[in-house]
Amino acid sequence: MRNNEIPTFTSAFEQEVYEGLTTFPKHLSSMYFYDEVGDKLFQDIMAMPEYYLTDCEYNILDTHKNEIAALFKKGGEPFSLFELGAGDGKKTKILLRHFVEQNITFDYRPIDISQNALDQLENTVKAEIPEVEINTLQGTYFETLRDIGNANGRRKIILFLGSNMGNLLHPQAVEFLKNMRETINENDLIFMGLDQKKNPQTVLDAYNDKTGITEAFNKNVLARINKEMGGNFDLDKFLHWEVYDPETGTAKSYLVAKEAQTVRIESLELEVRLKRWETIHTEISQKYDDAVVEWLADQANLKIVTEFTDAEQQFKNYVFKK
Repeated sequence: MRNNEIPTFTSAFEQEVYEGLTTFPKHLSSMYFYDEVGDKLFQDIMAMPEYYLTDCEYNILDTHKNEIAALFKKGGEPFSLFELGAGDGKKTKILLRHFVEQNITFDYRPIDISQNALDQLENTVKAEIPEVEINTLQGTYFETLRDIGNANGRRKIILFLGSNMGNLLHPQAVEFLKNMRETINENDLIFMGLDQKKNPQTVLDAYNDKTGITEAFNKNVLARINKEMGGNFDLDKFLHWEVYDPETGTAKSYLVAKEAQTVRIESLELEVRLKRWETIHTEISQKYDDAVVEWLADQANLKIVTEFTDAEQQFKNYVFKK
């Protein structure tokens, strides 16, 4: 039910929850899965055997770290290494350690929406690789892209690992890439991980594990609404559902109401009515092939410099420049 008067929002989270739950079909952003609980759940997901993405990209970075270092340092010129959605930095530390061993001059600027994740990352980097100069930035990708554009005079390398761009539909991805292009100079690089199209069952298993970790991760957005906005969602009244379209390469996650219900969100003064089997769309996870990536780059006026992949070509890291 939409209230007659739109409330005053105290955060982007409140505004997006209000807008997402008062439209049809209902939706909530996967951006808000992440808090201290969500961060831990995502670390558990990355450790699952079904979640192939982490191991594939980890192996790519480890196997090709010499070539990547040569690409980034470009004749010894210092650079700033920005990382969007840095998380726990497990994969990035492969590169950080190698850069330190090679006496490469750089500083590391991880960006994440979760301050908790950034605090943990900063602590572990300082403990494990104290030689690395680290400066964290908290915020969304779109906010922090502006900060990247105004950074120091060093060359910029932007890391975007884990196929996080897959959370965007193609029109949004093109716009995102255009924004990224605007933040970089001629000699800067974008290093982006993109999951590849593959056996549909492999994709479904990665986002719908039998142990229920992914379900808990998706439902954490409801738990956050309860905790931070005075909501009364009953998480047990929702089913986590995953679908994958191998033609478009789009995996979608939903929370499905098992019964008709009315939810109250106090801080928004909002009552949300859900019919039985009504959906709340929470996430997309786009899969790619070379043709799609080339089309995206062309639309954003970016050039593909090179790419790195694993032995089975399940995942690829592409390098873009202006």
